[in-house]
Amino acid sequence: MKKIFIPITLVAVALLVTNCSNEFIEVAPTENIAEADLLTIYNDNDGAKSFVTAVYSNALSFSASSFSWNGLTSMTSDDADKGSDPGDSGTDKDKCDALTLDATSLSVQEVFETNYQGISKANIALNYLPRLDKADAAVVARLTGEAKFLRALMYFNLVRCYGGVPIVDHVPVPSSAADTDMTLIRKSKEEVYKFIETDLLAAIAALPEKSGYAISDLGRATKGAAHALLAKVYLYQGNWQGVKDQCAAVTGYNLVADYATIWREVGEDSVESIFEIRGYGGNPSQGIEGYMVSQGARGTSGWGWGFNTPTASLANSYEAGDVRRNATIVFAGETMWDGRVVSPLVANPRYNEKAYVSNTKETFNGDWETTKNIRVLRYAEVLLMQAEAANESGTGDVTGPLNRVRNRAGLARTTATGQVALRAAIRAERRHELAFEHDRWFDIVRTGQAKSAMAADGKTFVEGKHELFPIPQKFITQANGKATQNPGY
Repeated sequence: MKKIFIPITLVAVALLVTNCSNEFIEVAPTENIAEADLLTIYNDNDGAKSFVTAVYSNALSFSASSFSWNGLTSMTSDDADKGSDPGDSGTDKDKCDALTLDATSLSVQEVFETNYQGISKANIALNYLPRLDKADAAVVARLTGEAKFLRALMYFNLVRCYGGVPIVDHVPVPSSAADTDMTLIRKSKEEVYKFIETDLLAAIAALPEKSGYAISDLGRATKGAAHALLAKVYLYQGNWQGVKDQCAAVTGYNLVADYATIWREVGEDSVESIFEIRGYGGNPSQGIEGYMVSQGARGTSGWGWGFNTPTASLANSYEAGDVRRNATIVFAGETMWDGRVVSPLVANPRYNEKAYVSNTKETFNGDWETTKNIRVLRYAEVLLMQAEAANESGTGDVTGPLNRVRNRAGLARTTATGQVALRAAIRAERRHELAFEHDRWFDIVRTGQAKSAMAADGKTFVEGKHELFPIPQKFITQANGKATQNPGY
């Protein structure tokens, strides 16, 4: 049975957040409860869990994991086009595709805002958890680790998109000038990464391994997830020893045999899965808003809006026999694995199969809230990080982990030799293994491939500008001189 975290509305946080000077970190309440009453109502294990449940649930929103996130992380890249109909801009997804986003673009604002909303919920949890003296101390300690893992993940999203951002590490006091500055003054990229590392190290110390959770807690952040995310954080900073150390600490995971099953509902919580955003489309529905429908085939026989479509460049880049091509891309005119026939008359030639949700027992009902989970961290990426760190540092096994990923994809062992050729091979494997998993844009930026990759895709990447997205103008205006815009915007 799919396990789900049922979110609560932490209504009493109104006392703490509704008067903050920066609305990006506010959480809107639906009613008011005195803090003393809240500490009574939620002063047990279930109450403690509910504070952190609210943080997990932040990722279910349309702007957190679906339309705007796809716009910034995928449609910008050479792996995806805007898709849909030519006249449907998706508000600003045409600008994502053309690399013409500006500080007023909705996707830029929503990704910034929704991550800070989640960070606010994490800070609220971290504020209340130590005060729940009737909850089990071990449960509180674990939940504290979960909240710090989730806060680190959201800051990782922010720093990759915007560079240096405000570090809001506690619930701001409205009357405090220092706290107002905390919410409005951007820290450096290096300071943000250091903060993420500190949170993840604390999470590692507090969290159990995946096997240490009860079935009822399936899907909560684990020690392995914190190690894997910290390895990725080090990857983006070129800390190769840190990558190797953290990857080596990710134990108890393996590759599943059939790559194509990973994104089907049967593949949820597999031996390969390290962390997932969890959805449930039942009654009441608590799924991931619009994730599948926004990317589903459009038009005749379609089931969605048709955005975020695979490029011809991606489709043509796979080696012959690579099973990941057909597992990643829905082609117009094909009959899919579950028997669905995709008309050759759909609006676009290709769609994202990793976002597809099957319903083989009855006609697909077009649920707004996606029923299946989104994979965030997988063991295959741990292997590819190991290979990259070994290759870039000049020490360690490069081809062993690389070939494990290739062999699972139906490919022979790599023939690449030497650091330069192996670097290209690892980058190609990341592209094909992780396509449409929100990494391609960040990968080509961090590895210096963006200008040439965008030129090959018919786009102009401006060095010194496009490495980052603009800070939302709404925030710049609120900061009133305390925060500056990214270069080029």
